Amino acid sequence: MPTMYAASVGVFTKMLTNLAAILDKTQAFADEKKFKADTLVGQRLIWDMLPLSFQIQNCTDHAKGAAARLAGRELPSWPDNEATFADLRARVQKALDFLATIKPEDVNGSEDREMVLTYRGNETRMRGEDMLFNRSLPNFWFHYTTAYDILRSNGVPIGKRDFTG
Repeated sequence: MPTMYAASVGVFTKMLTNLAAILDKTQAFADEKKFKADTLVGQRLIWDMLPLSFQIQNCTDHAKGAAARLAGRELPSWPDNEATFADLRARVQKALDFLATIKPEDVNGSEDREMVLTYRGNETRMRGEDMLFNRSLPNFWFHYTTAYDILRSNGVPIGKRDFTG
């Protein structure tokens, strides 16, 4: 079985690096087609889903949140105020910069450590391994995939290799 570090920080770092490259490709596509990439920030897959900005905010939130909790660090709090495409690109880089501060020895051995999560005023306690595999990774993948799908559905020429890296 992979280490907790490899399964968390390793996965988040690889996939957010891929997301950064996808956002770079998106900017190049917008430049080539002569439209403002900022128009994509509010795009949705369908009317009742949240926009690209929300997907990227939540993708990065799950990555930094899981890494911080597993490492026993204070949870970084970032305002969700990204309004431009450049803001979204900066948010992904900020998450990558944070993940770079987490070392294997900070996370490995956190499988049985109690994690306390508070959501909408409700506190939930669970083991580190359960938090990672049953909450953080599924949520990360959902928002990562939805961000990819929004960009792809808007014509950005990306494919499976961009998604997986």
